[in-house]
Amino acid sequence: MNSFKTKTLLVTVICSLFFIGCSNDDDDDELMGNWIKRSAFDGPARSSAAFFVIDTYAFITTGYTGDDYLKDLWAYNSEGDYWEQKADFPGVGRSSASAFDLNDKGYVGLGYDGTNRLKDFYEYNPQTNTWSQKADFAGTARYGAVGFQVGGKAYFGTGYDGNHLKDFYQYNATTDTWTLANGFSGNKRRNATVFIIDNKAYLGTGINSGVYQTDFWVFDPTTEVWTRKRNLDDDEDDHDDYTIARSNASSFSMNGLGYIAVGENAKSIWEYNPSTDIWEERTSLEGSGRTDAIGFSINQRGFILLGKSGTSYFDDTWEFKPLEEQNDDDN
Repeated sequence: MNSFKTKTLLVTVICSLFFIGCSNDDDDDELMGNWIKRSAFDGPARSSAAFFVIDTYAFITTGYTGDDYLKDLWAYNSEGDYWEQKADFPGVGRSSASAFDLNDKGYVGLGYDGTNRLKDFYEYNPQTNTWSQKADFAGTARYGAVGFQVGGKAYFGTGYDGNHLKDFYQYNATTDTWTLANGFSGNKRRNATVFIIDNKAYLGTGINSGVYQTDFWVFDPTTEVWTRKRNLDDDEDDHDDYTIARSNASSFSMNGLGYIAVGENAKSIWEYNPSTDIWEERTSLEGSGRTDAIGFSINQRGFILLGKSGTSYFDDTWEFKPLEEQNDDDN
């Protein structure tokens, strides 16, 4: 190849790379959503914590620092943007526990203490700042299960007990009993995530034997029926760039929309519209990418906090503003 052709080819390649790079930047700039840094978590940085929300407070407990399994309890005051330490969780320190709120009380159970999979179960009363032990979970001891309350009914399900699972149990606080719930037709998994919209629970992501699960489901507590929705890797309607499939993700909902964020090998956040069954990508978390974080919503406000990346553990707290444009100068 002569010198002129070589130079021409080199210029063409450089220009092509330049424009491809600009195109990607433009695509990122077009994504809606802004992240605001809030008060850092006052406890030790950790991953795989459990949480429940009561009124305007989010309660965070248990988790793993990389060295220790924890049992401290912290409450986030979302109106004042500060943290308060509360009475320690009474069970053994653990990670990957599950939790839900029910009748203005918090419930935490299951998990892994570094040696054993667990099935003990506890109730927290925020009015008295006290814990009481309740009936053990009726299923097998496990970790990486989901916990949620929807329509006044509370559930633990899926997870890992040496086998990946897909069973669900409903908890009755009045009788302190567990009942096996109606069958779930989805795949077995651990480390899935759930968000609630209009008294329905939406479940997706997770992993089974090293494979990310892409089926996505909605649960109606009035009929106790699970209905399958569009897969998380669906390429219909020109939505061919889905990258939602992952495990150890976090989620929340606000203003009738659901969000799945971060997770294993992922930093992105996706917004789900239940009326169209369509996902749209939003601005990625402005903090470090992470897995085993916490996601929750309080009064139509969504938050992501804690988690880890490799051997780094985080204690930062971020609020997502879906209707704002990204602003790197507001943190």
